[in-house]
Amino acid sequence: MKNKNQSWFLISMMLIAANLRLPITIIPPLLKTIEKDLGVPSSLMGLITSIPLIAFAIFSPIIVKIAKKLGNELTVFVFFIILIAGSYLRIIPTVWALFLGTTLVGIGIDSGNVLVPAMIKDHLPTKIPLGSGLYTGAMLTIGAIGTALSGIFISHISLSATLAILSALAVVALLFWIPNLKSNTIDKVEDETKKPNYRTVWNQPVGWFITVYFGLQSLVYYSLLTWTPALLVSHGVANVTASNILTVLQIAGLPCSFIVPMYASKVNGRRFLNTFLIIGYVFGPLMLLLDIKTTWILVVFAALTGFGSGIAFNEAIYYFTNKTTNPYQTAEVSGMAQSAGYLLAAFGPVLFGFINDISQTWTITMFMLTGFSIILVITGIVINRHKPIKE
Repeated sequence: MKNKNQSWFLISMMLIAANLRLPITIIPPLLKTIEKDLGVPSSLMGLITSIPLIAFAIFSPIIVKIAKKLGNELTVFVFFIILIAGSYLRIIPTVWALFLGTTLVGIGIDSGNVLVPAMIKDHLPTKIPLGSGLYTGAMLTIGAIGTALSGIFISHISLSATLAILSALAVVALLFWIPNLKSNTIDKVEDETKKPNYRTVWNQPVGWFITVYFGLQSLVYYSLLTWTPALLVSHGVANVTASNILTVLQIAGLPCSFIVPMYASKVNGRRFLNTFLIIGYVFGPLMLLLDIKTTWILVVFAALTGFGSGIAFNEAIYYFTNKTTNPYQTAEVSGMAQSAGYLLAAFGPVLFGFINDISQTWTITMFMLTGFSIILVITGIVINRHKPIKE
């Protein structure tokens, strides 16, 4: 266990977490500008969100194997260099730079997605709820702030300048992460898989249930993240207002970073979480479908939807650490869930954008998201009835 310098680890981990959604959440307010300035067809706009998700799907199991050889801390450091390179490649005003840079961003982000939950279990064995809460809290907070700032900046400065400014936090995170390299080790990682009775999570049902849960919550979230502003604008809501509503949706999930770890292990707590998960994720897309322009009503709808998304995401992280028995297994189930799960989620933004182009209505999309959310709730109930994954 790595108990030294826990305070520094928490600070640097939160900076890493802050960059795991930011490069994606800054994009929705920029879509119209990207389409206009770079000439990208509207039908391909969803790809800008889907490309990182595809990268997550491909690289999640690869990152677990790389971390076995390099160590978790060093692996995150190396991949964050890739993240920074991709972020600044995107400031070049060409289509190829945008898509290649976005691919590198996705690859870089995935190291934190997969390995940070395992490092929390390793560095903070007695403070897992605190570590998990700060991890998801930093991720959601900075992601939401990034959406708001993106909408403000693009109204006053160029696309390239907006991307350059909002990418600077990744450089700060990398610098703060350097002291953690002293804690980088690769001991015990190989030993887990060499045990005669070791069973990979890929062969255990609960591992697949967690994967389905993670994939569905990602599909619904990233679809809403990409297309909520466009849906609201189609109802006559102003662009700036639509961007701010999306920010509200993201910020509303912040309390869940601490609420979920507190309530998830209690029976009454589970009922509370499921109730708001149903309100937010099952009924949320349908509420946004209503042709309402009154800002305060839209804020309430967005807040309920965002609270539901916060519950869903934090429960997925909770399952990574509380349904596993050792740090390597946590990394393995995290890699599995994010590989297959993000592959499922990657289809959402593109598919629903395509459906809207053909049907010229968001009704089909929102009813489909509601259907996926119902399956999500049922899957969560099944997971909670399962015992932790065996060693």
